[in-house]
Amino acid sequence: MTKKQRRTLYRILVSAALLAALIVLDRLGVLAPLHRLVRLGLYLVPYLIIGWDILWEAVEHIFHGQLFDENFLMSAASLAAFGIGEYPEAAAVMLLYQVGELFQSVAVGKSRRSIADMMDIVPEYANLETPEGVEQTDPEDVAVGSVIVVKPGERIPLDGIVIEGQSLIDTAALTGESVPRTVLPGSELISGCVNGAGRLRVRTTKPYADATVTRILELVENASSRKARVESFITRFARWYTPAVTLAALLLALLPPLLLHAPWGEWIRRACVFLVVSCPCALVISVPLGFFGGIGAASRKGILVKGSNYLESMSRLSALVFDKTGTLTRGEFKVSAVLPARGSEAELLELAALGESSSNHPIAHSIRAAWGKEPDPDRIQAVQEIAGRGVLAILDGQELLVGSARLLRERGVDFSPDSRAGTLVYVALAGQYRGLIAITDGLKEGASQALRAVKAAGVERTVMLSGDRRAAAEAVARELGLDAVEAELLPQDKVAALERLLAEQPAGRTLGYVGDGLNDAPVLSRADVGIAMGSLGSDAAIEAADVVIMDDDLAKLPAALSIARKTLRIVRQNIVFALTVKFAILILGALGIANMWLAVFGDVGVSVIAILNSMRTLRD
Repeated sequence: MTKKQRRTLYRILVSAALLAALIVLDRLGVLAPLHRLVRLGLYLVPYLIIGWDILWEAVEHIFHGQLFDENFLMSAASLAAFGIGEYPEAAAVMLLYQVGELFQSVAVGKSRRSIADMMDIVPEYANLETPEGVEQTDPEDVAVGSVIVVKPGERIPLDGIVIEGQSLIDTAALTGESVPRTVLPGSELISGCVNGAGRLRVRTTKPYADATVTRILELVENASSRKARVESFITRFARWYTPAVTLAALLLALLPPLLLHAPWGEWIRRACVFLVVSCPCALVISVPLGFFGGIGAASRKGILVKGSNYLESMSRLSALVFDKTGTLTRGEFKVSAVLPARGSEAELLELAALGESSSNHPIAHSIRAAWGKEPDPDRIQAVQEIAGRGVLAILDGQELLVGSARLLRERGVDFSPDSRAGTLVYVALAGQYRGLIAITDGLKEGASQALRAVKAAGVERTVMLSGDRRAAAEAVARELGLDAVEAELLPQDKVAALERLLAEQPAGRTLGYVGDGLNDAPVLSRADVGIAMGSLGSDAAIEAADVVIMDDDLAKLPAALSIARKTLRIVRQNIVFALTVKFAILILGALGIANMWLAVFGDVGVSVIAILNSMRTLRD
C-alpha cells in the first residue's frame, strides 16, 4: 500500500468505529433524547473524517466547470440524506464510497505494477571506457561507437555488439523467455537484459534515445492512450449519463411534491437513492482496468500491445496472414545443392558470392558462407538490387545476374527452371546461364502446434504470403496445414494481396498480419492488427506493428489471442452486470422500494465486484 492508501485506510477504520458506535447507541435509544442538531453534529464527525476530501474535490470541480462527477453525486446524495434526517445512512454512504475508492486504488495499483515491472529494465548507469579508465556515467551521455563494460549481474544499458568476452544473457524481463541466451564476440546485445557470469566489452550501436529499452518503455507508457472502442464508448457514456441522472434525481425530488402534493421527505429520499446508485464508478474504473490488466498479462509473456484498441481488435480476429521467411521458418538459410550448368561448383559459388557481396539478405549471407572466402570488391563495378528478383552486377566488365528465374527471363537468358523444393538462386554471366544454387530453410520448432492452437483460439482462416517460389511456398503451407498461400510476390504485391483479403473479411471481424518485422513494415501497417514476431531490437517492427512478440516463439501468438479474448469477455461481463444491477435499483429507488443501503450496494458493491472481475485479466 502507498502512504496515501494507508492514510485512507486509517480514516476508514476510525470513521467506521465511530459510526458503528453511534448506530448502536441510536438503536439502544441513548441518542433519542438529544436535540436533532446534536445528533446531526455527532454523525457529522465520522462523516467529515472520511468525506472531507470528497466534499472539497466536489467544490473544486464545480469551480473548474466539472460539475457532474462521482464526487458531486456522493456529496449531493449524502448531504441531502442529512437534510431529511437519515443521519446513519448519510454517513454510511460516504464511508462505503471511500471503501470502494480504496479498493479501486489498490486494484489499479496492482494492475499498474504488472506493467511497471517492466520499468525495472531501465539501466541506471553505464560503465564507459575512457583514457583514464572505466567510469560510471549516465547512459544518455554515451556516444554511439563508444566501448562500455558490462559486469556480471549488471543490466545492459545500451544496444551494442560484443567485442570481448562471453556470457549468458537473461532476457526474461523483455521477452518472458526463461532460458538465458549465450553471447560471444560479434553477438548483438539488447539493452534492458541482464548479464550473467561473464564480463563483456561492448561497442554501442545506438544512442540511449533510440535504444531498445527506451523504445519499449515509451510503448508501454503510451499504451493507455490508445483506447478500445468499448472503452471510448464508456467514457462518452459517463459524460452524458451523469448529468442525465442528476437531472432525473432533481425532477424525482421536485415534481411529485409540486404536482401531486406528495411528501417532500419521501421523494427527496428516493432522489438520494437515485443519485447514489447512479454513480458510474463501476464502469469508468473496471473497463479501463480490465484492458490495463490484459496489456499487463501480455507484457509479462513478452508480448507488447500498443494499446487497448489493438487488444480489442485481436479479440475479433477471424483471419491471420503470415510471412514465411523468419516467421514460419527459421530464416537460417543453408546451401543444400550447387548445380552448375557449365564450369565447376566452386566457380558457380564464386559468381554468386561476388554478385551478393554487398547484400544483407539472409540468402546472400548463406551463399557467401558456403563459398567461404571474402569477395574482392574491386571486381564488381556496379551493383543493382532488384526488389523481389535478385541482383544485377557488373563483374569484370560483364553483366552478372544472381536471383530468381523471373530475373533471368526478364533479361533474356535461355535456361530451364528447376522444380525442386527450396529457394533456388539462378546465376547467369554475360547472358549465359551458369547454373543454380538450392537453399533450404527449415520450419520453426513448434510452428505446426502453434498454428493448430491459433485455429483452436477461434481464427477461421490462415494464409501465407511469400516472395519465394510457388513450389517452396506450397510445400511449407502443406506441412503446416495453412488454408491458402500466395507465392512469388514482390513487396508491393504483398500489400495488394492483403487488401484483397481485407475486402473478403466479414463485417465486425478483423485480419492480422504476422511478420518478422524486418521488411514487412508496409503490410504490418495496413493490416487491422500488425503482429511482429521475433523483433527484439527491430526499429521497423516496433514502429510499424501494433503488437510486438519480442522473441521468436510462435506459441506466444495463440497466447496473445487468448489474453485478448479473455480481456474482452471480462469487460463485457462488467458492462452487462453493472448496467443491469444499477438500472434495476434505479427503478426500485424511484418506486420507493429500494432504500439507501441497497443504493450503496448498487454503487460500491457493484464497483467492487466489477473490479475483482477485471483483475482476473492479470492472471494469464
